[in-house]
Amino acid sequence: MQTSVDRRPGRVLVVEDEEGLADSVRYALESEGFEVVIAHTGLGGLEAAGASRPDLVLLDLMLPGMSGLDVCRQIRSSSDVPIIMLTAKDSEADKVSGLELGADDYMTKPFSMRELVARVRAHLRRVGRTGTVGGANEVLRGGPIEMDMDAHVVRLEGEEIELRPKEFDLLESLMRRKNRLSARHVLIDEVWGPSYFGDTKTLDVHIKRLRQKLEADSSNPRHIVTMRGLGYKFVDE
Repeated sequence: MQTSVDRRPGRVLVVEDEEGLADSVRYALESEGFEVVIAHTGLGGLEAAGASRPDLVLLDLMLPGMSGLDVCRQIRSSSDVPIIMLTAKDSEADKVSGLELGADDYMTKPFSMRELVARVRAHLRRVGRTGTVGGANEVLRGGPIEMDMDAHVVRLEGEEIELRPKEFDLLESLMRRKNRLSARHVLIDEVWGPSYFGDTKTLDVHIKRLRQKLEADSSNPRHIVTMRGLGYKFVDE
C-alpha cells in the first residue's frame, strides 16, 4: 500500500508582543502556505513550543515577563528547532548573545516580509536535508572526526557528538573541502542560503561552537583553522 507524504511547508511559531507586527508576519507566512502559531509573551511562547511542536521559531528578543534570550535558552535545552531572533536592538552584543545561546539567525527590525519569508524557507530547507548527497552510506573523515552522512551522525574519536543542524551543515561544507580554503561567502551561501542577508558574525559564532565541540583546545584549533581575511579551512592531520 502506498504511504502518504506530509507535504505541509512547515509550522512556524511566532513569539512577538507587538500584535500588529505579529499579525503582519502571520499574513506574510500564511500567504506562502505556512501554518502559523502566535504567542505574545515569553511564557506563552514556551507553552506553544511544547504544544505545537513547530518546525521553526521566530522569537522576539524583548518580551514581557521572560526575555527572548531566556526563552531561547529553554527551547534549545530540549530541541534543535531552528530559531530566528527578532530584535529592535542593533547592538552586536545582543545578537551574539542570542547566537551563543543557540539561535541560528537574527533579523533586526524593521525588516522586509519578503526577506523574512526567504530566511524561513532557507532554514526549513536545511533542516530537511537528508545528508545523502554523494550516495548512501557516505562517510567523511578528517583527523579524529567522522561524519556518517547516511545516519546524520558525527563521531569524535569514535564517540558520537551532538551537533545542531547548522553546525552539521557547516562541518560538512568544511570537510568536503578538506585541506582547502572555504571562503566565508561560500560557507554562508551553502549553509544559510544565497538569500541570507545578515552579516558574517553568524558564521563566526557557529565556527566557535564547532571548535568547542570538536577541538581538544578550542583556543588553539588544529583542524578548523582560520585563514585570516579569507575564511576557514578544515585541516586533516
